[in-house]
Amino acid sequence: MKKMETIVLLLALASCPGLAQTRTDAVTLTLDECRARAVENNKEIEQARTQVEMAGYDRKIALAQYFPSVSATGAYMYNSRDIALISDIQSAALLGAGGALQDKVTGIYNSLFSTVGDFGQRVVSDWNAMQTHFQAFMQGNPELAAQLMQSPTWQALMQMMGQIDPEGFFGRLIPPCPDVATPVNGIAGEIDQALHPDLRNVWIGAVSVRQPVFVGGKIIYSNQMARLAQDLVQARYDQRCADVISDVDQAYWQIVSVAAKCDLAQAYAELLRQMEKDVDASVEAGVLTQSDALQIRVKVNEADMMATKARNGLSLSRMLLCQRIGLPLETEIRLADEGSDVLPRPQAGPAKDFESVCADRPETRSLDLAARIYDRKAKVVRADMLPQVALTANYLISNPNLYNGFQKDFAGMFNAGVVVNVPLFHAFEANNKYRKAKAEATLYRSQLTDAREKIELQVTRQRKLLDEALEKLGMAETNLSQAEENLRVATIGFEEGVIPTHAALAAQTAWLQAHSEYIDAGTELQVAASGLAKAEGNYPANE
Repeated sequence: MKKMETIVLLLALASCPGLAQTRTDAVTLTLDECRARAVENNKEIEQARTQVEMAGYDRKIALAQYFPSVSATGAYMYNSRDIALISDIQSAALLGAGGALQDKVTGIYNSLFSTVGDFGQRVVSDWNAMQTHFQAFMQGNPELAAQLMQSPTWQALMQMMGQIDPEGFFGRLIPPCPDVATPVNGIAGEIDQALHPDLRNVWIGAVSVRQPVFVGGKIIYSNQMARLAQDLVQARYDQRCADVISDVDQAYWQIVSVAAKCDLAQAYAELLRQMEKDVDASVEAGVLTQSDALQIRVKVNEADMMATKARNGLSLSRMLLCQRIGLPLETEIRLADEGSDVLPRPQAGPAKDFESVCADRPETRSLDLAARIYDRKAKVVRADMLPQVALTANYLISNPNLYNGFQKDFAGMFNAGVVVNVPLFHAFEANNKYRKAKAEATLYRSQLTDAREKIELQVTRQRKLLDEALEKLGMAETNLSQAEENLRVATIGFEEGVIPTHAALAAQTAWLQAHSEYIDAGTELQVAASGLAKAEGNYPANE
């Protein structure tokens, strides 16, 4: 039986991809593509990316505090009742001022007329008496009267005295009492109307400008906090990316490992089936016994069961990776490193110094940024205890016109000034906030110190694990080479009939175990390299 060529070919193709199930429609993905898809489709990373965007807006909001704030306000008010600047009693008195004044004027006029009238009557009486005495004198001296009557001067004087009417003169001296009530009441009505402005419909508008001048450094520290908060959110985003990439690496290499073992199980089953045919032929030829055939069949069944478990595990592993990279679970995928005879060895770079590791690790950057943020927060709280100075300017407009007797038109005014706010006492609230912020900063610095110690230990451990994985892979390669040679010799001996069946089966089992250990060692090396890259902060940003 010349089956040696087939057996040697199976041995050479340790994890022959041709034995695996062919998936012509499968999506082929590399490790970098899986990482990119995972980062792009992970919901937590998407949320962290949104938080980074929000932190950018917060920084712009803090920057806006340097600039003046301008606001416009408008209002309309309807009042069910009007506003009176005097009481109803005062309003009634004002509206009756004309009549009261008329009564006063009439009384004074009547008093004056009575006095003047009495004086006039006495003057008329004396004038009449004087005329009587003059006439009596003239009658008692006819000669003198005759001489006087011939004198032109006397004639003019007598003519003038005849024209004098004392009673008519005093009657014209005091005219009738004038009407003062009507004009006074008109003026009083206008005054009363002015003292009752129409404020049932009120329109008010204002434009205000406020520019902070000194707020104790609060704006400066707030901007520093916003910038540090943005860096903090970015560090947390990097940390989440690193976690996702690490998980994807493990899932990727787990699929590669399970796929290799699946191919190995199929190759082992094919090898046993070929051996089963040879044993059956030997049994028919009387060279071997039925017991040898039963041993082979048990091993074939075990190999088939092993292959079934490997296929099921491979299917579940593919589903897990699909879930992590955002593909439907039923998507057929194939990894670029599947079916390779030799797994690629990661190239470990030179060991990074500890300070570089801490600078690249998002955890330490987060804690350092948090401590610095609380330092600025303490300064912001301290700024609340200092005086605050701001410039302010306003333009006010209203209808009714407040500056022209509440006229029904729009009018405004401009004002500018300086606002100073000096906090005095509020139960030591600001002081306690300041102490709390300082304590929080101290807390994060303590956590940072603890994290640095743990990171140093983690990096050292990952370095040792990588070195151990490299050493284990070297030994696995040696064992695999020896197991293949042992299987080749055992197979030839079994074909020649010089090696019993159990020895050939033992050689096949040893070959299977050596090959499985080689796959495990290669996968362990990849996972160790991924763990070291994460421990040293080499990805995602610094990959």
